[in-house]
Amino acid sequence: MLPCCLHFGFRGEIPTDLSNCRSLVNLSLLENQLQGEIPSGFGNLQNLRNFFLYSNRLTGQLPTNFWKIPSLENVLVYNNYLSGELPSEMSELKQLRNVSLFNNGFSGVIPYELGVNSNLTQLDFTNNSFTGEIPPNLCLNKQLKRLNMGFNFLQGSIPPDVGLCSSLTRLILKENNLSGVVPFFVENKNLLYMNLGGNSLSGMIPSSLGNLSGITEIDFSMNKLTGVVSSELFGNMVNLGRLNISYNRLEGLLPSYQLSNCTELFDLDLSYNLFNGSIPSFAFRSLKKLSTLNLNGNKLVGGLPAFLLFEIDSLLNLQLGGNMLGGSFPSYEMEATQHHLKRLNVSWNGMTSEIKELGRLSELEELDISHNSLTGTLSYIGGTGPKLVKLNVSYNHFSGQIPETLLKVPNSFPYSFVGNSGLCLICLLPTINNSSCHENPILKSCSQKTPSSSTNSTTKIALIAIGSSVVLIIILVGCFMCFFQRKRKNRDDSNLVDEEEGASSELNRIMLATENLDDKYLIGKGAHGKVYKVSLPNPDHVKQEGVVHYAAKKLVFSGSIRKSMVREIETVGRVRHRNLVKLENFWLRKEYGLILYQYMENGSLHDVLQEISPPRNLEWNERYRIAIGVANGLSYLHHDCDPPIVHRDIKPMNILLDLDMEPHISDFGIAKLLLLDHDQSTAPIQSNAVLSTIGYIAPENAFSINNFSTKSDVYSFGVVLLELITRKKLHGISHHFASCVGRHHDCCRRLGGVEESSFPQSRQRDFGPHY
Repeated sequence: MLPCCLHFGFRGEIPTDLSNCRSLVNLSLLENQLQGEIPSGFGNLQNLRNFFLYSNRLTGQLPTNFWKIPSLENVLVYNNYLSGELPSEMSELKQLRNVSLFNNGFSGVIPYELGVNSNLTQLDFTNNSFTGEIPPNLCLNKQLKRLNMGFNFLQGSIPPDVGLCSSLTRLILKENNLSGVVPFFVENKNLLYMNLGGNSLSGMIPSSLGNLSGITEIDFSMNKLTGVVSSELFGNMVNLGRLNISYNRLEGLLPSYQLSNCTELFDLDLSYNLFNGSIPSFAFRSLKKLSTLNLNGNKLVGGLPAFLLFEIDSLLNLQLGGNMLGGSFPSYEMEATQHHLKRLNVSWNGMTSEIKELGRLSELEELDISHNSLTGTLSYIGGTGPKLVKLNVSYNHFSGQIPETLLKVPNSFPYSFVGNSGLCLICLLPTINNSSCHENPILKSCSQKTPSSSTNSTTKIALIAIGSSVVLIIILVGCFMCFFQRKRKNRDDSNLVDEEEGASSELNRIMLATENLDDKYLIGKGAHGKVYKVSLPNPDHVKQEGVVHYAAKKLVFSGSIRKSMVREIETVGRVRHRNLVKLENFWLRKEYGLILYQYMENGSLHDVLQEISPPRNLEWNERYRIAIGVANGLSYLHHDCDPPIVHRDIKPMNILLDLDMEPHISDFGIAKLLLLDHDQSTAPIQSNAVLSTIGYIAPENAFSINNFSTKSDVYSFGVVLLELITRKKLHGISHHFASCVGRHHDCCRRLGGVEESSFPQSRQRDFGPHY
């Protein structure tokens, strides 16, 4: 006879004979490598109280009668691959205390009556696929301590019951679709952590948050919050350590006197709001433990306070980019002390003068002072070079030789120095990666400077320049109106940007949001370039989401920009179809191009078929809809565009899926753009893989780039269909499929792992008018 408590270490599947132990009270099979489904007989263990199967590899659903076991108290099955819905019978369990389901695939609506009949202490449904609203009575009996439901698809408002729950210690509802206002909070010294970020909450931040005297961390980022921050908000939060209210529409002056009470604060993120005015010195001087201060993307004015750079010893990360700060770079008269600042960003402001005082920040590892009007030489920061790992001083008015130490900064050379016409390299010095000046055409050699002329020669040149300038002014006045009208006409269709002209305001925001295309925002990399995720505040914030996500593709050019390239991408930008990724904007610079696309939440078809673990269930009707959508998109490119657009690289990675699993073809027109680049470049095209992918390319195009046609795309589409049907990678089905088709009529059914009866055979004729 088995004991009433089992604590086993298993591998493989759960033994089914355990379900015969009807007296079993505690079942603990945690943190093993169990796989397969939970035996259905477990639903008959009528005395079971504690069910611990967390951190395994279990799949399938919980047994049918499991939620009818009246003695259930603690159900911990997190970190598995379980799925299914929660039945309404679950809310009738009077002994239920702790239900932890996080990191699974549960779905459906959470039972409305949950919490009415039981004294719940913990609910953790994080990272599942629950929908519907949060039940209104989860804390009816004032026992609930942890309510974690982040990373789901929950809708509606946050129930008032949540704010009235004085027993709560941890509240996580982030990354859902919740709307409405932040609820009123009663006095609660137990609540330590609250994260409501990544929703659509609106209205003001309630002053009742001041009742949470024990709170240590608050995150309301990426919502639609508006108004000013109440002066009563921070008065009692003496234990607050981290505050993040970024990416909202909050306005007014920065919190000042009330914030000074938060003496434990070490991480403060107020970025991407509408805060204005100057940076208050009183509040921040009082924060002796502050290590990160992020004020990026606001409307702050005035100068850069010296105390932020030199007086707060704990400050390691200071982000002030994208504001309206101006004036001289601050000087500091007091005796030098040890400064520990490691990350400094004051890019996209209006700072002027030299940067002499930056030389005192000897611990700097990342420095971004780009897009200002700073002058002088870079010698002041040359001494920080050995510790710097990231540097950007582009688009200022620096001059002189670039210090050798700065050339050795790993993530800087050469684009971090562009837009400073007075900067140069000394080619006699060894340069980074053994490159020469000729290999770095963006920066000129100091030897290219013209030697100093005599006084007479200088005078002659000056007189000639004055006379020429008079003629030039007359010409400019005559051409100005024509140029202005032409620029206005083309402004909406094209953004041709070179290093002299600077960049548009939208490009400024993109570079700021991605920290100049830092790799931590990288979401994809392919033959055509890198793709970055960009999150920007929505200008139409009141009616739509507070943050809009985009995908920015960076294309590196080997030649210079030509008008034919601009015309080609303008043509692509005008193409509109529900199954084509929409091109939002583009910028072409001398060294690279940046194309802004819609962001697709479900990634690529390749991700869904091959990469996601556990594999996403993909029914036949979904595969059919994806196939039809891709066919319609290709048909539009081939037959409705004039001239026809040949994609040249149809593959699962270039088929993106939105929230509704609707397919969108990406990268159409990119191949021709790269061909135009190679046509003018001295570098040969080394292989056809630049424009298409081995395995998907038609045989007739394997050794030639000149005979691509719409038929080439159709061949690639056929290979994609094969991968979509079988859910096998190309190298895994290429040989097996050929022999399988000839011998077995159910080959595709077995390869794809779906029932033959579920495939609508009548739909084989539905692939559009051309396919």
